[in-house]
Amino acid sequence: MSAEPIQSTIPEVRANSVDPVRPSADGQWNELDWIPTSIYWGIHVAALGVFFVGFSTADLVLFSFAFWPRIFFITGGYHRYFSHKTYRTSRPFQLFLAFMGTSCVQKGPLWWASMHRHHHRYSDQPEDVHSPRRGFWYSHQGWIEDPTWQASKLELIPDFARFPELRFLNKWHMLGPGVLIAICVAVGGLSGFLWGFCLSTTLLWHSTYTINSLSHRWGKVRYETGDDSRNNWVLALLTLGEGWHNNHHRYQASARNGFYWWEVDVTYYVLKGLEKLGLVWDLRPVPASVLAEGRGEATLRRVA
Repeated sequence: MSAEPIQSTIPEVRANSVDPVRPSADGQWNELDWIPTSIYWGIHVAALGVFFVGFSTADLVLFSFAFWPRIFFITGGYHRYFSHKTYRTSRPFQLFLAFMGTSCVQKGPLWWASMHRHHHRYSDQPEDVHSPRRGFWYSHQGWIEDPTWQASKLELIPDFARFPELRFLNKWHMLGPGVLIAICVAVGGLSGFLWGFCLSTTLLWHSTYTINSLSHRWGKVRYETGDDSRNNWVLALLTLGEGWHNNHHRYQASARNGFYWWEVDVTYYVLKGLEKLGLVWDLRPVPASVLAEGRGEATLRRVA
């Protein structure tokens, strides 16, 4: 085993820490479980409406602009920034990342990041939020409707919970989707709503969910991480780099999940572009020792 430890960016939690009071972190949305559940499945059903309204070039363009950029705001924003702090940015751009993340209809940044930090702390153990060891359906999306995981765990994300604007967005996370719906309707009417919001959101959900379910079951293991994480190039293409999941579980603090040049990681390429523009900085690299371990060089040196 390499001398480089399996890195974690998750803050320690005191044994007597308790869950935050729901209204203070998540608003009353979580108290009305039937409403978000009805909206969630209603969007799935509405997405089927694209088969009845047909499509135009404008619909396809709207779909593309609503789908791919929003995947980045989950992968590059909610995941690599809020969950793991793999780079630094300004407070205004941090707020922009958070707001755009809410448009993905995956709740607020504090909830999302706290659940993800909890996942890494207990990856594929009984306490894990969405381990496939509890069944594919549960890991893919069933956990979202489990009352156990409805409240943000602010004790896991004190670094960002200290910002009042992030607490506001976490509580009013439906503002982002509301703005997106208004844009889609203004641009394309009913067709724009179905293609630009309903279909793109449904496919966005299930694309990102595959990292919780399929990436812990389907792919190759480069690093022994103590869990079931896998590298999967197909899922990496679909999710802009998140499919290099075994890499990520080996070293969570890196801004790139595709550790080697041949591992396509579009999220990292976008972050490098934003770095060129001065919007983000201090992208954290993969340590040379971890790269050597992945190539088997660490083992060869010990044998020699």
